[in-house]
Amino acid sequence: WWRRGGGSSLVESSEVEGVDDNSVEDDFELSTVCHRPESMDKLEEQTKFTKKELQVLYRGFKNECPSGVVNEENFKNIYSQFFPQGDSSMYAHFLFEAFDTNKNGSVSFEDFVFGLSIILRGTINDRLNWAFNLYDLNKDGCITKEEMLDIMKSIYDMMGKYTYPTMMDDAPREHVESFFQKMDQNRDGVVTIDEFIDSCKKDENIMQSMQLFDNVI
Repeated sequence: WWRRGGGSSLVESSEVEGVDDNSVEDDFELSTVCHRPESMDKLEEQTKFTKKELQVLYRGFKNECPSGVVNEENFKNIYSQFFPQGDSSMYAHFLFEAFDTNKNGSVSFEDFVFGLSIILRGTINDRLNWAFNLYDLNKDGCITKEEMLDIMKSIYDMMGKYTYPTMMDDAPREHVESFFQKMDQNRDGVVTIDEFIDSCKKDENIMQSMQLFDNVI
């Protein structure tokens, strides 16, 4: 989608060749799809992407989602192309929920670039807040051990047995137990946003694990 086979991200490219600014802008403004995005200028103000980067992202988004929005089934299908060695459906479900900020069952181009801007260009706090929201599956303001385990299992499933051939089946649970020991500072069985951010910033190993988003996003 915005990556190609594990290569560098499209939005990280400093130069974009073969893109006609006017044609993309006209296409963007005059689009007759069922969802019309906000103007490039407005999105440039609201995100950390340049107008050129937004044009490239929009062209790719519209190519995959001609209607201007993507539903969960399409999102899963697109995501599975990048992780053929494993089962990415559950992680894609969790990721879709995080991108679908309006909770209307679809992700628009705006939803997509707002989330991507945080993940790729946001501050540490921005990224950790986004990650917390991803882990907080029922959106009640705290993360349980079960929620963290569900996310961790989905990541292991997605990366596939070929990626980690010697990994034991209980590895995700051990990973979560280790994380929770460090994060649940008051030992009440849940991790709050403050505990999450504080623990991540203090522990270099956790921060390195959080960089996993760069690989699976």
